[in-house]
Amino acid sequence: MKTLIKGAQVVNEGRIEKASVVIEDGIIADIIADGIDVEGVYDETVDATDCWLLPGVIDDHVHFREPGLTEKADIESESRAAAYGGVTSYFDMPNTKPQTTTLQTLDEKFLLGREKSHVNYSFFIGATNDNIDDLLRVDEHRVPGVKLFMGSSTGNMLVDHDEALQRIFSKVKLPIMAHCEDTQVINENMAKAKQLWGDDPDITHHPQIRSEEACYRSTSLAVSLAKKNNARLHVAHLTTAKELELFEAVDENRVLSAKDDCCFPRITAEAVVAHLVFSDEDYNTVGARIKCNPAVKSTKDRDALRRALTDGRVAVVGTDHAPHKLSEKQGGCCKAMSGMPILQFSLVSMLGLVDEGVLSIERVVELMCHNPARLFEISKRGFIRKGYKADLVVVSHGTPWTVTEDIIQSKCKWSPLEGRSFNWKVEHTFCNGSHIYNKGCFDSASRGEEIEFRRG
Repeated sequence: MKTLIKGAQVVNEGRIEKASVVIEDGIIADIIADGIDVEGVYDETVDATDCWLLPGVIDDHVHFREPGLTEKADIESESRAAAYGGVTSYFDMPNTKPQTTTLQTLDEKFLLGREKSHVNYSFFIGATNDNIDDLLRVDEHRVPGVKLFMGSSTGNMLVDHDEALQRIFSKVKLPIMAHCEDTQVINENMAKAKQLWGDDPDITHHPQIRSEEACYRSTSLAVSLAKKNNARLHVAHLTTAKELELFEAVDENRVLSAKDDCCFPRITAEAVVAHLVFSDEDYNTVGARIKCNPAVKSTKDRDALRRALTDGRVAVVGTDHAPHKLSEKQGGCCKAMSGMPILQFSLVSMLGLVDEGVLSIERVVELMCHNPARLFEISKRGFIRKGYKADLVVVSHGTPWTVTEDIIQSKCKWSPLEGRSFNWKVEHTFCNGSHIYNKGCFDSASRGEEIEFRRG
């Protein structure tokens, strides 16, 4: 199969250049500069004039709920949503039923991915207080890293023993992706909130319960342990300006010049889309639909996170895509479940920040495509380069459209972005060269590949 994507504005490695891309047998076979003849015999030609061609998004943080929680979501439905949104690769989290905390449950999850995932996949193995042997035996070429819950969250996988934390940070060589919230602080805040506002405090109090102090105390502990043990720490979903003080800016020119080599510090941070587009002011209109852990916080915090997108303190943007049934999102701080589906609209949301002047489209590609590939040492993905897998997305700009229930692909069939309009639109998604999404048409037979990691 030979495909030509013709005349796009190619956004790649800090540059925008008009070019055409040839895909052959799932690989980027050629990148042809504007003005050079592209005539030839192709099985398919996609006219991308007036559009932008980006590498497929790599989301380092999703919860697809399979196995065990498939009434909310499953690998088929959520990987379909990914394709509709220009996301061609994802790393799924371990807090399922059963939890992905053994080599056996990890192998079972890879089998599910192979059978059901429309786009490329890998899975974190989860840390517990007593599974260090499994963490050390896992194949470093198959998994992105170890997920560590240093605070209570959905799935109750809290690692709270000092000895266990020390073992993990001193022995694990893979990236440790940590959810950082201090459980004691949260519990104390919740007890006070119930005294003041009853058994189910209004959702507007969620950022006071899952507070700045809870986040900073836990994140600073994780950073301290990582520094002490020279561990590779990637802190998930930063939410506060104060936490950003713990991270150093990255010289982007140094990273760009390194090509595939990882030139990041050993301690890095992720921001997620919800914390970049929402603030505590939105609880009054969107309510518990934006309830997540850690909480969406103040406008000041949101704006600090936005600034950190361009100074290197945030290395990666993911989603923490975490569907629940809409009935489970009713209530306040206690009753409403935490988490939201946002994957399908993550890329257009970030491109919306380009329209707002928050960052450039080149920087969006760094944060959502290049840097996940660099940081986790993904093989042959995340860039538009000859010889790389043809994971690509074509986006257009200029014709507004609105998120409505009928276009939502996630199994739960709701989004916190319903009613919001975007000027950017995903027109085409290619995964391993397969034209999986084509202006509203979806190839349901397409299957992704297991992601490989270049390590050792």
